Amino acid sequence: MDWMKIFSALLIILMLVYIVPRAKGMLKNSPKASNNDMVAALIPLLLVIGFVFLLIKSV
Repeated sequence: MDWMKIFSALLIILMLVYIVPRAKGMLKNSPKASNNDMVAALIPLLLVIGFVFLLIKSV
């Protein structure tokens, strides 16, 4: 291993140490989603999936 790989691995570990506790706090303090929120998120997702499917089929 050269020094660049070691430095990259160390940087990734430090980023995870910094990000994971903050992500846990965000999940703990976030508002709970209702069924209407889930449907509102699902509709655009399905539209994008359908559009990509049509693009793939047209080739």
